[in-house]
Amino acid sequence: MYKSYNRKLGRDIVVIQPGEFFVLDNSSEGIATVLGSCVSVCLYDPEKEIGGMNHFMLPGDFRNDEVFASKSSRYGMFAMESLINEMMKRGARRESLVSKIFGGAHVLNFRKSDGNIPESNINFVRTYLEFEEIPVVASDLGGNLGRKIIFLPSEKGKVLVKKLVNKSNNFIEQESKYKASVLRKKQDDMSGGVTIFLKGESTEVPDE
Repeated sequence: MYKSYNRKLGRDIVVIQPGEFFVLDNSSEGIATVLGSCVSVCLYDPEKEIGGMNHFMLPGDFRNDEVFASKSSRYGMFAMESLINEMMKRGARRESLVSKIFGGAHVLNFRKSDGNIPESNINFVRTYLEFEEIPVVASDLGGNLGRKIIFLPSEKGKVLVKKLVNKSNNFIEQESKYKASVLRKKQDDMSGGVTIFLKGESTEVPDE
């Protein structure tokens, strides 16, 4: 991850990469990432004004009844629990959390044996958040275009979204490398060991 100054917003923005997460508490900064097939969950505690975002990809098909069992879902489970635990360390209350979810677009080429990974990512976050009773107040999922999102916890959890029409953007190459790493670690899991991999104009997404 790295930090850059956004002149239009007049504040520093922490940019997270695939496999990373970040949390802000009582800060005017924002958190940003660029999504293709991956998904990001923006979690926000409106009482404490603490917010965090992750960015992850599941390595294969996911079925709703496997949320706590499948090897595929472990990647999403780890990304979600890491984010929630860090927010609670900062003072957030789990029962106060609300979420906004993004990504899961069809922008990468997957082998047939890999399954529908974008759809699996979407199904996972929806199933996980429902099970954990964390309300989803806004979402922008699926489609064929990447997204740049900026999360502003200090502005009541506002999220800005920009669709990326040009598929030659650097994020395609970056996410392709991340996909290769995730799928390679999936093979490691199958061979024995279990390794979790961590590492235009904008418009606000309206609450549902």
